Amino acid sequence: MNVELAFGKAGLNAQLPDGFDYRLLEAKSAAPVADEKAALEAALEHPIGCLPLRELAAGKKTAAISVCDITRPVPNRRTLPVLLKVLEDAGIPKDGITICIATGLHRIATHAELDEILGPEIAASYKIFNHDAKILSDHRYLGATKSGIPIHIAEAFVSADLRITLGFIEPHLMLGFSGGRKLVAPGLAAQETIKVIHSPRFMRNRLSVEGSIEANPLHRELQEIARIAGQNFMLDVALTRKREIAGVFAGHPERAHEAGVEFVSQVMLERLDSPVDAVVTTCAGYPLDLTFYQAVKGVTAASHIVRDGGRILICAECTEGAGAPEFREMIQAFSSPQAFLDAVEHAPVQVDQWQLEKLALVLEKKQVLFLTPGVPEEYHKAMWGPVFRDFDSAMRALVEGLPANAKIAVIPEGPYVLARVEEPVAA
Repeated sequence: MNVELAFGKAGLNAQLPDGFDYRLLEAKSAAPVADEKAALEAALEHPIGCLPLRELAAGKKTAAISVCDITRPVPNRRTLPVLLKVLEDAGIPKDGITICIATGLHRIATHAELDEILGPEIAASYKIFNHDAKILSDHRYLGATKSGIPIHIAEAFVSADLRITLGFIEPHLMLGFSGGRKLVAPGLAAQETIKVIHSPRFMRNRLSVEGSIEANPLHRELQEIARIAGQNFMLDVALTRKREIAGVFAGHPERAHEAGVEFVSQVMLERLDSPVDAVVTTCAGYPLDLTFYQAVKGVTAASHIVRDGGRILICAECTEGAGAPEFREMIQAFSSPQAFLDAVEHAPVQVDQWQLEKLALVLEKKQVLFLTPGVPEEYHKAMWGPVFRDFDSAMRALVEGLPANAKIAVIPEGPYVLARVEEPVAA
């Protein structure tokens, strides 16, 4: 069986060995909208649950727009011009608009990345706030959530007369789905907030996983933070497999996001009648597989359909290596997943520990193999699983010892498929 895997920018043509029962799980693709610009204009004029954007903008002098950083394939260069035109036509001057790069705790965007994220013309013409979560003075303290989470959100966002988020909706490894409230926190939050919302309290909750929204405690916390921060309006899109716009969801931050999640859930959900023995998966290629840190998302998404003791092969190019310094240090500091989980359970939260915690939780019950050629060799012995530089050797290791006709799921676009095992119907 031959399959094309999303891997870096170029993809990976993979030959799968015969003798196994393969199940190809591809991201279903809704049809692209016939006219993207018209669909965006219509959504802003007829939003979900609130007044048209032009009416919300009338009389305002300033606006802040939170957009994703380089790690997300958001089509800002197509959505942002339409949004900006509505704001300026409504009377908000160009010099009153600030575009906030919602990095969370990722590094700040480079000048070249700003051009890629926004388009060179917009990047050169508007005020840009390149968020750095480690500079507390750039954030305003807004109190705490009902459960006690301190809220520090970028002053550039909360001080604006109109506060907008611009993103897209996809499954998210701990928040259920991205988009909406995530562009406020963690996107524009200080590390003092981000560390708490990524603590074991949430990471180990069985409902803080991909596709879980209604009862997800982290989702509820971030909704509360976004409300307190004054998020007025959101514009999120859903994308096709070719990253065309398939749906536009604009309006009230919670109601519009809910509509987008429902749409994306219907498109992405794949059900299996029983767990599989192994999975070949990815982190959906560039830009999501730039680092090993991001590649964990492919592992967690696949873990829901693999039997206990089963195997996951994650294929991610990782051209930027392992990740941020804090994450790199943690990879090398613990001899086993259990040692790491024990160490962080009651300790103060460290930057980036949550991603490694999610990986460790998977490794409690599954085996993980890594095709991550961009991760330097110095990290290989510490990655809690075998590391490979070519697909053929990784695949041989994945199937070694598996019985004939073992069930193997193949997920070319990794976390863009929301796969679950069908729950048995009670008698």
